[in-house]
Amino acid sequence: MQSLNEQAIELIQKGEIETALKLLNEQIEKNPEDPAAYINFGNILARFEEVEKAERFYQKALTLDENAGAAYYALANLYYNQERFKEAAVLYEKALKAGLDDHDAYFMLGMSFMNNDQVKLAVPYLQRAAELSKEDAEVHFQFGLALAKLEHGTEAVSQLKRAVELDPEHADALYNLGVAYAGFEEDAQAALSCFEKAVEVQPDHYLALNGREMMKQAIDGN
Repeated sequence: MQSLNEQAIELIQKGEIETALKLLNEQIEKNPEDPAAYINFGNILARFEEVEKAERFYQKALTLDENAGAAYYALANLYYNQERFKEAAVLYEKALKAGLDDHDAYFMLGMSFMNNDQVKLAVPYLQRAAELSKEDAEVHFQFGLALAKLEHGTEAVSQLKRAVELDPEHADALYNLGVAYAGFEEDAQAALSCFEKAVEVQPDHYLALNGREMMKQAIDGN
């Protein structure tokens, strides 16, 4: 038989939020020491941008179980969405230490460091996310960007190519792959091809339009 928490999660997924909240209230009344009920309640509040209320529910879950990885992760997401990247990074790390071995947690910790201009710190977490999620274009794209910023050209090209293979309409990945070809491999023709594809996907991509013109001039100049 499903627990009230499990029933509530199913209802949330179906969009039956009011009924889910009733069940979670019932669970909290029956068992006020259950951290999962507070986490699930917090997730509903976060969905409706009730940030302060959601934060209180997550913190309550953590007072009941200081190893509740899901609570650290959910609270970290709340802070990340508010651009509180330093606080988010601390909580994502705590989620991982609490045993939440999930590619999203590694990815979001990496992105917190990236948004804090701590690229070296971001790379191992983005790498782990890419290892755990080989089919996620965005993960490979962000990992490729981080590698490019650290001047790891060959690896950056490899990751950006993978992102484009997974999502051929990812205009930013196409553009950055073009930049990597031009900057690291000095391959103007490959760069031009990437810029042209980026413009096909997104005709108003200013950077790709600019890159295309620069590569055309470089090729014509030769």
